[in-house]
Amino acid sequence: MTISGFTFVRNAVKYDFPLRESLLSLLPLCDEVVIALGRGDDDTPGVIASLNDPKIHVIETEWDESLRQGGEVYAQQTDVALAACTGAWCIYLQADEVLHEEDHGLILREIERANGDPGVEALLFRYLHFYGSYDYVGAGRQWYRREVRAVRNSGDVVSWRDAQGFRKRPPGGEAVRLRARQTEARVFHYGWVKEPAVQQRKQHAAHRFWHSDEWIAENLSNADLFDYASAHDVRPYAGGHPAVMRERIQEAHAWTRLFDPRRMKPKPFRMKCSDWIEDRTGWRMGEYRNFVEVP
Repeated sequence: MTISGFTFVRNAVKYDFPLRESLLSLLPLCDEVVIALGRGDDDTPGVIASLNDPKIHVIETEWDESLRQGGEVYAQQTDVALAACTGAWCIYLQADEVLHEEDHGLILREIERANGDPGVEALLFRYLHFYGSYDYVGAGRQWYRREVRAVRNSGDVVSWRDAQGFRKRPPGGEAVRLRARQTEARVFHYGWVKEPAVQQRKQHAAHRFWHSDEWIAENLSNADLFDYASAHDVRPYAGGHPAVMRERIQEAHAWTRLFDPRRMKPKPFRMKCSDWIEDRTGWRMGEYRNFVEVP
């Protein structure tokens, strides 16, 4: 059984994505890694080339700047990479997501197990969302807890909405949710840990694929620095990080140590109630599931 990895990226250097670390965490699991590389204005191609790994296959793309709704361009670029994958199973990581080397064996075992069960089309990985610092993770329903990150390469799987998840769309048919099995594999999501000036620029650039210029002008701050007060709740993280992140974490200490979790904005009352119930029971009320969970 062969396994493909796939991702999409553009301007990873400019917006400080841990692309190198993400790819290094993915490569040991895969027979090939397909990257849809959008034309940008930084040295993202150089970062990829510096890995000098023959398993990497780059597809150069041009992003459609007219796609300004719902992150549609992200799904489009994800589909470009997925369509080029040749493996029986495919593992998906975005450029700010990293796998822990301690989970590699678990991931391979879960894929092998699922490969023998035609009722399983995808695997769910658990998420750790770091915010403002490598020492804090987002807590509560503001943060999604799990997503599909491995799919059976059946030829009819497509990225869904803003590329957060996947569905299956038979030729001429409606898209349906994938049958997915939960695993204990973890995705370390570092998209909310960037130097404040870089994070502010990244927010403005990313929202261009969600909203109009008018919306951005009315809703996003023009300050030079991101204030890291947009989350409702974060909690200390005492676990380990992937080994490939060690150098990046050390270099960021000068500004991550300034993060103050007391600046979080208050939770809405309904969120407080929902999080209270989840803390005590593990049940998240009304949780969105872009999949059908199977045993």
